[in-house]
Amino acid sequence: MVLGLLLSAGCNSKDQPAEQVEAPTAAAKADSTVAHTDRVSLSADEQQLAGIKTGPLEQRVLGGGLKVNGVLDVPPDQLVSISAPLGGIVERTALLQGARVRRGQVLAVIRNPDFIQLQQNYLETQSQLTFARAELDRQAELVREEVAPAKNLQRARAEYGALQAQAAGQVARLRLAGLPVGRQPFVSTATLYAPKNAFVKTVNVTVGQSVTPTDALFELVDPDHLHVELTVFEKDVPRLRKGQRIRFTVPNDSAAERTAAVYLIGRTVDAQQRTVRVHGHLTRENDPALLPGMFVRAVVETTTRQVPALPDKAVLDYEGKQVVFRQEQAVGGQPVFRLVEVRRGQQAGGYSEVFIPGDAAANNAARYVTEGAYSLLSKLKNPSEE
Repeated sequence: MVLGLLLSAGCNSKDQPAEQVEAPTAAAKADSTVAHTDRVSLSADEQQLAGIKTGPLEQRVLGGGLKVNGVLDVPPDQLVSISAPLGGIVERTALLQGARVRRGQVLAVIRNPDFIQLQQNYLETQSQLTFARAELDRQAELVREEVAPAKNLQRARAEYGALQAQAAGQVARLRLAGLPVGRQPFVSTATLYAPKNAFVKTVNVTVGQSVTPTDALFELVDPDHLHVELTVFEKDVPRLRKGQRIRFTVPNDSAAERTAAVYLIGRTVDAQQRTVRVHGHLTRENDPALLPGMFVRAVVETTTRQVPALPDKAVLDYEGKQVVFRQEQAVGGQPVFRLVEVRRGQQAGGYSEVFIPGDAAANNAARYVTEGAYSLLSKLKNPSEE
């Protein structure tokens, strides 16, 4: 009897503390789960590792855009064709396609035996001019003294004028060919120089090749003044206006959106494709990632209505809802991100219109996760694994 009571008391004393320990632990876990179902915090290292970036709501034009395709091109005055004005044989060139050249840089050296004859003719004309000038002065003196008839003076003036014109033409030809004027010894080569800073688009010659004045030896292009050339169907042309904003991307950098403005709307329609050419000036020039001839996908903003928007990757589909992460005041030195339900509107150009409940002014002032939202959602759903 006594042994049975002792065993009963011993069992009761062991069970009671176990119940007291387990009950608070379960309650704490429940409270913790309720308190953190919509919030997640990251240390600075975790935030950097996950690539978390934040930004405010942007006011963007998403609706009413006209989607078109086009290419990047340069104005005609930025595309230069280099030729040898008097022809000859290419003696030297070191240009490669894509090379950058500076204004005044040597492009090629052209050899032509006719260059020697040009220089010789000019010096002979200069000698004849000296004689003609002396004859003109002599005839003028004879006419003043009434020794010679006036027609001799007129003939001397005509001959002197003809020689002056001949010499001027020879000087122009020498300068056109890039040859020295009135200097010996004679040279048989002429140098072609770059007229401006540019890139070599095309090289059409090799050393030793014979070229004529009509042959294009090189084509240079200056990409500092690119423009967007869009192809728009004729039915959409009435929606276009000068100054409208153009948002476009290029295939090799589709994540980066660039902007331009409508500058010129073509006044003729292509008879076969029924399209009109539209030119746009880039907002940012001298972009090294853009090259002439690149294909572009563009949206012309035909309306001015702006809506609050975030990047598409900032808006997540979670449990049948659209959600975003909003940055809140840091706790314990770690930033806190709160899951907020939103409603997605129109989508265009990599951005989504978002409707966020609550105070509009507060929402516009808040910062939202624009990159790395999936990492936050993963940690929120699986806190133990993180």
